[in-house]
Amino acid sequence: MELSEYLKHNESRIFDELFSLIVIPSVSAQSEHKADMLRCARRWQELLSQLGMDTSEVMPTDGNPVVFAEKRVGDGFPTILIYGHYDVMPVEPLELWHSNPFEPIVKDGKIWARGADDDKGQSFMHAKAIEYLLKEEILPCNVKFIVEGEEEIGSGSLETFCQTNKELLKADVILVSDTSMLSEDIPSITTGLRGLAYWQVEVTGPCSDLHSGIFGGAVANPINELCKLIASLTDDQHRITVPDFYDDVEEVSVEERDSMSQIPFDEEMYKASLKVQLLQGETGYSTLERTGIRPTFDVCGIWGGYSGEGAKTVLPSKAYAKLSCRLVPHQNHVKIGLLMKYHLESIAPKSITIDVKPIHGGDSYVCPIDIPWYKAAEAGYTKAFGKKPLPVRRGGSIPVIATFEKVLGVKTVLMGFGLESNAIHSPNENFPVDLFFKGITAIVEFYNQIRITNK
Repeated sequence: MELSEYLKHNESRIFDELFSLIVIPSVSAQSEHKADMLRCARRWQELLSQLGMDTSEVMPTDGNPVVFAEKRVGDGFPTILIYGHYDVMPVEPLELWHSNPFEPIVKDGKIWARGADDDKGQSFMHAKAIEYLLKEEILPCNVKFIVEGEEEIGSGSLETFCQTNKELLKADVILVSDTSMLSEDIPSITTGLRGLAYWQVEVTGPCSDLHSGIFGGAVANPINELCKLIASLTDDQHRITVPDFYDDVEEVSVEERDSMSQIPFDEEMYKASLKVQLLQGETGYSTLERTGIRPTFDVCGIWGGYSGEGAKTVLPSKAYAKLSCRLVPHQNHVKIGLLMKYHLESIAPKSITIDVKPIHGGDSYVCPIDIPWYKAAEAGYTKAFGKKPLPVRRGGSIPVIATFEKVLGVKTVLMGFGLESNAIHSPNENFPVDLFFKGITAIVEFYNQIRITNK
């Protein structure tokens, strides 16, 4: 049966199975969802077992469990390791969602739900591609799945899991769908990911909340001081001011920057889609360069004091912030984590105390575009979208990809099919239905290219 016919015939069942994953609120960042993590892992295991894999199991880690499955074609055949994650980002603020984030719906040609794209929807495309290849008895290689539950919190347990199970995870290449394309009309393959460093900062002033009239002007306000500290971390050129931060930053060649400048990019459309009047970033770099090859600093959250209804004239005892930096090749997230910690501690005024805790991080990754696995992915996109994809470095981070290369010694090809408009990590996450099926088509063609190569 032709793939298009197979997908059309099984569309209702495919969505039912995907939605059975999405309805589970597997939010790894929130402890109240601990039981949901195991529930989602077990559902993944059931679905992989139904594909016809030889083995399928839920394996423990120091954190959330890992799902592993394997299908062997035979010795002498290449082995593909498919990676995905079943954990999702928190859904707050709930009031900004148009529908319940854990009750998936199909509307306006899109699947709307948390995890529709990142990463339940994208990972599930691989399961359906393998299902088709097995049904048609044309799977040309050995296949392994590893689906983890900590990607959104830094994959803290996965390096130890990989070290312990190196033989089990042995493969020729790793295949991942957890990235985005430039657009549906301009397909692209992510060839580079930035690294990540993430901190939580706690600033303490007086021993308790104080009356702002009686004590204001005499006692340091932790929120005021935290805002000053954060503001000092970038200059008027939008460069990060932490000493030695740029020591290991890779300066991309003139040739690659020139190549990036040829990528179709409509800045006015980009601004309109985000409803902003002006773009902002490091001086001397284009938007695509700022989001692909340069490090950045962001405040991901800040809170303290009174934020309820009405007024309360309080000088708070504490203030908090969550900070992150996206990193580029050669920047080590552990080193950057310590640099930020030491810098903030050194510049904090004596009127407050500051506690800077690195939470998680990961290093960057670059995929060569001349390896056969990349060429097979390229052919897959060409088949699905009717045009050759562009190689593009993207701004996101998948910390475990660098871990795979370090521990398992193999490259990863990033066959992502998301769009920036899919609102991953935000309210109203969505995934276009046609991209979901085009993704399956591209993945199937990836395996067809392996068959052609092995003949």
